[in-house]
Amino acid sequence: MRTLYRDSALADGRSPELRLGVSLLVDDGRIVWIRPTDDEEDPAGAEVIDSRGACIVPGMVDCHSHLTLPGGSHWLERAADPPEVMLRVGEENARLLMAAGIRWARDVGAPRGIDPIDGKERALSLGLRDRWRGRREFPYVRAAGAWLAGAGMQPLGLMVEARSADELLAAALRQLDDGADFVKLYMEGPDPETPPWTAAELRQVVEAVHARGALATAHSTRYKGTRVCAEAGVDCVEHGFEVDAETARLMADKGVAMVSTLTAIKSWRTGARTIGIERFTREESKTRIAARWEGAVQAVRTCREAGVLIAAGTDFGGGPARANQLAWEVEALVEAGLEPWEALAAATWRGGQVLGEPEAGIIREDGPADFFMVHGDPLSDPAALWRVWKVVV
Repeated sequence: MRTLYRDSALADGRSPELRLGVSLLVDDGRIVWIRPTDDEEDPAGAEVIDSRGACIVPGMVDCHSHLTLPGGSHWLERAADPPEVMLRVGEENARLLMAAGIRWARDVGAPRGIDPIDGKERALSLGLRDRWRGRREFPYVRAAGAWLAGAGMQPLGLMVEARSADELLAAALRQLDDGADFVKLYMEGPDPETPPWTAAELRQVVEAVHARGALATAHSTRYKGTRVCAEAGVDCVEHGFEVDAETARLMADKGVAMVSTLTAIKSWRTGARTIGIERFTREESKTRIAARWEGAVQAVRTCREAGVLIAAGTDFGGGPARANQLAWEVEALVEAGLEPWEALAAATWRGGQVLGEPEAGIIREDGPADFFMVHGDPLSDPAALWRVWKVVV
């Protein structure tokens, strides 16, 4: 079916300027052409949708998600749910993602289990990815397996524990054998300030993963862990709530990206009761969250100044945030000092760069028609991304 979206605005995350008076023709899931409205080509009988007053935005990319978990204050307990429950959660999360204009999800860790549909024992997100592939009503997914952690870190079924560097390497390769698109390393141990692996130990994993044509990313929220990740040349740091200027420069030099998850902290402050409620009073927890927010905002600013590639994630499922809240991360990045167009880029094509997917988060002629339409201008008002009018699939 041919559809002409006539006289819209366009915000592609490439420029601070909004393009006005844009018409876009879609045929069978592809963009045929993009033209000024006063210079349209013949749409050849296409259905015409009057889009004046709306803005076209590329399908967004949530670079840090946990598809099989629902989020909320008790998210960690839900990691012990039966596989069939987690797969139903994944289906619901897919619906939420698509309705919010989030076309791509990068799953950075899911519990392992026996998938009741295909009978395979592996990270459950891999089965969802495989079943959704080629179905435009579902998001595109790139998925890691389970988290790869050091000794003493084994919460429920979320992590695979490695007691030595050799075990870590073997576990990473097993994830790829299971079909993972990339591996997820967990750079915190029982003492959060002490990384479980050295840069040399991490580097051998990164090199082996790269040799298999895959990528390696690492959870790190502390200065020392992020420094080790930068020295080892991992492809990406997840969260990065503490980054000093020297480490940021090293990340930029080595092409290490950062996936910001400021939404996680915002959701602790607003959607959950507190963080650490079991160990701290409410006031102590509020103080800790406020300090973490200030540090995370400074880390984003430091990385931006150093030229580190910043992509956007929500950590939905792995914290209180939910699957349809990537707009919240765009707003948070603007609070942290990015220009609105840069924050939109982080949630679109720069996310595609982290994925290694050239079609993710872009709008181009002869490209996939993966876009959505909002009321308002996200380049001056990021909250416009919440006001979704139409999602094109």
